[in-house]
Amino acid sequence: MSMIRDLRAVVRPSRVSLRKDSGAYDTTRDPATPSAVVDCAVYRNGARVETPQPLTPHEAMRRVRRDGGFVWIGLHEPTEAEFAGIASEFGLHPLAVEDAVQAHQRPKLERYDDSLFTVFKTIHYVEHDELTANSEVVETGEVMCFTGRDFFITVRHGGQGSLRALRHRLQDDPELLAKGPSAVLHAIADHVVDGYIAVADAVQDDIDEVETEVFSPGRKGSPRGTDAGRIYQLKREVLEFKRAVSPLLRPMQLLSERPMRLIDPDIQKYFRDVADHVARVHEQVIGFDELLNSILQANLAQASVAQNEDMRKITSWAAIIAVPTMVCGVYGMNFDYMPETHWKYGYPVIMSVTVAICLGIHRTLKRNGWL
Repeated sequence: MSMIRDLRAVVRPSRVSLRKDSGAYDTTRDPATPSAVVDCAVYRNGARVETPQPLTPHEAMRRVRRDGGFVWIGLHEPTEAEFAGIASEFGLHPLAVEDAVQAHQRPKLERYDDSLFTVFKTIHYVEHDELTANSEVVETGEVMCFTGRDFFITVRHGGQGSLRALRHRLQDDPELLAKGPSAVLHAIADHVVDGYIAVADAVQDDIDEVETEVFSPGRKGSPRGTDAGRIYQLKREVLEFKRAVSPLLRPMQLLSERPMRLIDPDIQKYFRDVADHVARVHEQVIGFDELLNSILQANLAQASVAQNEDMRKITSWAAIIAVPTMVCGVYGMNFDYMPETHWKYGYPVIMSVTVAICLGIHRTLKRNGWL
């Protein structure tokens, strides 16, 4: 089996049986509260070292230092107290530890003496029956990775972006997992970016739907402002998507182009594939933003044109109604000596003249496109 087939297969969704593994490390945590350590395992020669009981990070690292291999620890939203022991055990830099605990970081790659700290934004598309002005289109989470010579630590924030299935797919490929922590970093990066591609395709469908409705000829029944609200909401969600993708361009380029001690040379070349995918999604997101700007401007222009048409119609009918109003106003004045007031045919003549003038004005305005 070739290396590239291994790398691509490992991050593609597949049907696997998931085994629930858990571990506990923070002894101060309330026993009724689940541990932040989702999984902790030692890998040697590409295979997971099975143990009768779940390992703590300290026990796992002790086994690695004694027998070789590397440890992979997965955590979900740890507190500062929970992460302090792990940070001390693995010698993690305080600034990176602070970022990992507090979350809400932009995607980045930071190099410290004996480790790499990488932040990924995960994106999940929120299914919806109909796009409204309040629809949530994407949900974001974070995956932070500490890559060392003999350890790999993931800190996940948010309800999306679980790595359990990815861990099991990697465990099914011992040849790839034998490459060490850098193989895990590549698999996570590829997994996250593949998620971007899927979300970009789904967002494209939403934009196509909005674009079709805005430019549909003769559409009726939608309240004014509804389309503008939907477009603006979709633009906000695309902006959230952009914040996840754009900052990741530089880290992926560094991982694919610059030699690093902690990245296996056989793995590094495959980061180029991830960098290419990030660049492609970035171009898509930029295109989404520009297209939504154009759609929003077109929608506002349509609304302005519709308002102008309404004002022209109102003005036209006001001009027509002004004629009988003037005539009735004049003949409503109580003067004895007014033309045709005592003439037998005065009333029908005046009414006929009034109607003729109104019809003439109506015909002229309609011919000019005002009615």
